[in-house]
Amino acid sequence: MRKRVAVMDLGTNTFHLLIVEGLSNDLKELRHDHVAVKLGEGGINKGLIQPAAFERGLQTMKSFQQYIEYYGVKEVKAIATSAMRSAANGKDFIDQVKAETGIRIETINGDSEASYIFYGVKASDVLSEATSLILDIGGGSIEFIIANNKQIFWKQSFEIGAARLMDKFHQIDPIPADSITEIHQYIDSILPDFYMVAGRYNIENLIGSSGAFETFAELSERTKGNEFDLKKFKSYQFDTADLINLTDNLIHSSHQQRLNNPSIIPVRVDMIVVASIVTRYLMQKLNINKVCMSAYSLKEGVLAEMMS
Repeated sequence: MRKRVAVMDLGTNTFHLLIVEGLSNDLKELRHDHVAVKLGEGGINKGLIQPAAFERGLQTMKSFQQYIEYYGVKEVKAIATSAMRSAANGKDFIDQVKAETGIRIETINGDSEASYIFYGVKASDVLSEATSLILDIGGGSIEFIIANNKQIFWKQSFEIGAARLMDKFHQIDPIPADSITEIHQYIDSILPDFYMVAGRYNIENLIGSSGAFETFAELSERTKGNEFDLKKFKSYQFDTADLINLTDNLIHSSHQQRLNNPSIIPVRVDMIVVASIVTRYLMQKLNINKVCMSAYSLKEGVLAEMMS
């Protein structure tokens, strides 16, 4: 029996809706929306969803509910992550969405988030027997997962997402050198547990899960004059020199230069800077020079669980 399911990944920056039908090994995508809700805007480090962001989120959930009804979907899962976890009024948002749309939002902890991301990345066939570091740079949190294609060795979520880092360190554009140093020092102060564990494994690859890495992939291809349609890629292997070059350019670019670049979606225009800094710093710190992108992430992991 072919079933129809809807998955919503309600992140700090973007709300995603994915509606599919079929069997776990034969899925047909009926609809895939991503809306730049910016739930963390103006309040991410204060632990509050601001009124304008609250309203944007609510309207987006109402439109998602209309699509769910249009496609006659009976099985629905809505997952909320870092911004909703840490916001004092996160429960108010969840209650209002339930009252106005009937959608029940489930807030998951960082550990569950990392597990779903692993299963999503695994479904993109990018993992091998080699030990990889999966990195999911969200707006509110970053998930670090050390794994291979068989198992997770270690995973943890840290509340150092791009929206939080931007709010703390990226007030001047282009970002000054001393702000970059401050980001490096801040990351080091948060990640000693990760560094200790990472030292025990021979990590060969860095796998960036969707988000900023999709933009890196698109920039990489378009810089070479190639067309790029993300829907055609489950994964993308970077040329390391290209990646270093394009992240350098992003880090030193102005807001206007990024805004004028059609390969950077509006919600990532500013956050791509801190995402570039984090990626580059971890590559350097862990001495990793093989990087790839998985187009699959949390929602595909949730989907895999629903279809199994």
